[in-house]
Amino acid sequence: MALPSSQPVTSLVCGDGGRLSRGSSRQCSHPGDRVKGSGTWTRRPVIALPAGTHPAQPGCSMTLWDGVLPFYPQPRHAAGLSVPLLIVILVFLVLAASFLLILPGIRGHSRWFWLVRVLLSLFIGAEIVAAHFSAEWSVGSVSTKTSYKAFSVERVRAHVGLHVGLEGVNITLTGTPVQQLNETIDYNEQFVWRVGQNYAGAYTEALEKGLPYPVLYLAEKFTPSSPCGVYRQYRLAGHYASATLWVAFCFWLLSNMLLSMPVPHYGGLALLTTGAFALFSVFAFASISSVPLCQLRLGSSELTTHYGAAFWITLATGVLCLLLGAAVLSLHYARPSALRLFLEGSVKDLESPAKGSSPLVLSNPLHKQFRASDLTISTNL
Repeated sequence: MALPSSQPVTSLVCGDGGRLSRGSSRQCSHPGDRVKGSGTWTRRPVIALPAGTHPAQPGCSMTLWDGVLPFYPQPRHAAGLSVPLLIVILVFLVLAASFLLILPGIRGHSRWFWLVRVLLSLFIGAEIVAAHFSAEWSVGSVSTKTSYKAFSVERVRAHVGLHVGLEGVNITLTGTPVQQLNETIDYNEQFVWRVGQNYAGAYTEALEKGLPYPVLYLAEKFTPSSPCGVYRQYRLAGHYASATLWVAFCFWLLSNMLLSMPVPHYGGLALLTTGAFALFSVFAFASISSVPLCQLRLGSSELTTHYGAAFWITLATGVLCLLLGAAVLSLHYARPSALRLFLEGSVKDLESPAKGSSPLVLSNPLHKQFRASDLTISTNL
């Protein structure tokens, strides 16, 4: 419906660059639409507002947040710590904090035995589970000046990182400085090859999103169709290492239960098995070292990888479990009474045999031992 020529038409700028005509149904028109005024149709210029500024009229605001326009690109933020890894760390920290709260209720010097025993056990369990979700098994980084987009002459100075885990790879790209080419260069992209995930599909999505060239270049090296041919080796090594770590975690739970029962030698055997499977996971991942990795060249620099923190900590945990299991078995056959008292945390009873007191005798309650003095009956008249 046309407006009377005597009624002026006022063009208002909306959040998306359109206009609102007074007297209409308060709908923002598209950029470049014609408006009739004074009996003729004229095309009014479109005024675009910069991101982060308020529209000209509060009634035409298209957002519920102050100063944020939803149809304009917002500042991006790189991913932080892995959520599963963060959950594992928080769970074991809560268990450790709960034990420290009840620690003052344990009397005497035995509290220090319980402190070492419980915290050491929690460390072993936390490391086994956290290593499964960590991306620090094989790492590499380089600072270089490289292309930012494919088929572009624009170059940026950035720090590129490659983090290989049991379930995939993480690729980081951080500009130095972060703000370059009117963009925020801070990326942390994950490409997963676990069971049920499609690594090639994730790489295709990254191509469609137009991720920076360094990220796509490193991710392409691990695709199944890459000439490098490392996808199958890394994927199988990660699967075997992950499976052996979960078996080690199950035996760690079993060792804690057995060491709390009067069968410490079985607890020692469970600790030995825990250490063995932890070492098996390390050897499974180390098997990929025989596969030469393609040359990773970014700009004028070359990125090389080496074993990361998760690899070495898992190796140390496996050796620690072997030593603890061997110590428990040795004490069981050499000094079973000392092992029993140590597991119970009784320092007073542990020191008593050294002072000349009678040794501890573990007897079967079904066959009571009687001494000669027990058979003597005396009567006082």
